[in-house]
Amino acid sequence: MRIRAIIKRIVQQFIRDKRSIALMMIAPLLVMTLLWLVLDLDPYEPVIAVTDVPNQLETALENQDSSIKTLTKNEAENALKNGTVDAHVMVDNSTLNIMMEGSDPTATSAVQKVMNGAADQMNPSPFSRDIDFFHGSSDLNLFDQTGPVLIGYFVFFFVFLIGGVSFLRERTQGTLERLLATPLKRWEIVVGYLSGFGIFIIIQSIIIAGFSIYVLDLYMSGSFIAVLVITFLLAITALSLGTLLSAFSKNEFQMIQFIPVVIIPQVFFAGLFHVESIAWINAIGKVMPLTYGANALKEIMIRGQDLSYVMLDIAVLMGFSFLFILLNIIALKRHRPL
Repeated sequence: MRIRAIIKRIVQQFIRDKRSIALMMIAPLLVMTLLWLVLDLDPYEPVIAVTDVPNQLETALENQDSSIKTLTKNEAENALKNGTVDAHVMVDNSTLNIMMEGSDPTATSAVQKVMNGAADQMNPSPFSRDIDFFHGSSDLNLFDQTGPVLIGYFVFFFVFLIGGVSFLRERTQGTLERLLATPLKRWEIVVGYLSGFGIFIIIQSIIIAGFSIYVLDLYMSGSFIAVLVITFLLAITALSLGTLLSAFSKNEFQMIQFIPVVIIPQVFFAGLFHVESIAWINAIGKVMPLTYGANALKEIMIRGQDLSYVMLDIAVLMGFSFLFILLNIIALKRHRPL
């Protein structure tokens, strides 16, 4: 009877908490659907620029799953620099010079597959291969190539979780209500909280980026200061989003429930998978902050760009932060209308 009473209480508790039931049933389906979408995509079709290659080789490349562009050497170098092609192929005497773009492991692997297929078709191949990398090197492993995305993701994840739960405790313990009873304006309270957390965000950004680059020896081609700027902007965005969603949570468990809906889906659109081929999936990624943060980190760490090159990503992250801060101020009306 006592066990039955416990079971009855748990069931009644869950029935009253309709959001928990919905998330328990829907969140796994959402994540599984995203996995199905990104893992069931057609193999990536690389874009290869060719310059002065024999017709036989160009025909062999076109017969593979690839897109071939005939460009001059200067045009191909600019295309590699801009990331619009994945490789440049040029023949020098009997040597096949292959310049990989190098910043995307999926694209690099796809180019190698195409080149191997073309060589098999021309068997025996009259060319020897000389492979070089426009960005990175042949020594880059999977961790080097996905590291920038992982740095951005973990900064975003932990700041969102810790910031949101901490702000929730301020409300549940009555601290926020006492502040709202003072002459402080709502915007002053929000900015004060975010600035206070910001001190620890700066420290966290330095620790995560520094440990990954200098201890784990993650590949780094750009400026460490630029990496810190992007991670700090990502963290501020995550913090302002976490504090905003904490306003709609009654306890820590409800705050954690936002993770499979808000945080986990972002990793699928942050550059680990190629989703450009499906327009509507790609469009979803455009409204996710991590997409811009991860792209900026990849440009800086792997492609060696400076902050001026990723100003669009910086502007979008600042826009997300400003929007979430504004919504935080509005959300405080639930506790004090003035």
